[in-house]
Amino acid sequence: MKYYNLLENIVLTSNPEDKIAKFKEFYINFKNNKFYIEKNYLPYKMEKPSYSNILKIVLPQESKQRKYVNTKEGKINLLHTIAHIEYSAIDLALDAALRFQNMPEEYYKDWLEVADDEIRHFLMIEKLLKELGSFYGDLEVHTNLFEAMKNTPDIVSRMAVVPRYLEANGLEQNPKIMEKLKSNPDNFNKKILEALNIILEEEITHVYKGDKWFKYVCKLENLEPEETYIKMLEKVFPGSTSKKYHLNFEARKKAGFSCDELKFLSKSKDCN
Repeated sequence: MKYYNLLENIVLTSNPEDKIAKFKEFYINFKNNKFYIEKNYLPYKMEKPSYSNILKIVLPQESKQRKYVNTKEGKINLLHTIAHIEYSAIDLALDAALRFQNMPEEYYKDWLEVADDEIRHFLMIEKLLKELGSFYGDLEVHTNLFEAMKNTPDIVSRMAVVPRYLEANGLEQNPKIMEKLKSNPDNFNKKILEALNIILEEEITHVYKGDKWFKYVCKLENLEPEETYIKMLEKVFPGSTSKKYHLNFEARKKAGFSCDELKFLSKSKDCN
């Protein structure tokens, strides 16, 4: 099979069911080394998200809030938000395995494995949505993660911003959501908690992979990783480096963050 051609087709597929089916076939062939790398491949232009013709897109401030997790509507809002994050993350992982060429084989294995994880996460959340009588696409969505992908067309900024900033933020947000669910411990919230716990553990691995390849590319390009990280964040999200972040230090250390980075982001004197 043609690696780039097929992977691009998967990224650009709108329908979740079709995208996932195509990826599963592709991934089996990839793991069995039944592929070849085309020469002179030019990546597709990031003009609009793959889901743009099947979902209602609104500005972030116009999308529905999560509300209270002890109501059915609140549960649906929460699950739909998470489902959209996971579905967007599938495209982000696939694009990372497609756009950046001449990397070690392990790099492509890592990001295709991340895509496979994100698909599993999406399906877990989608199943819970269906149990509540809803579905992915029932509510409006925003394009924040797609815009981040579009604004990081080079590998240094992509590895800095997507896994080491956006996905790393989930290491703090996920536990906060879990605490709210624990404070309203009905049977369905327990199901959501089980899914979120799996996602949290695997998010650490995803951020770690981003950390690994960010530092790899920095070394190749003779860049100082910590300075470059701050520079990339400020470039893509101006003002983000002046904020004080309440960090999950334990999870971020597992994911590869240095003590100096944690102190800078949290505006703290230590990283314990």
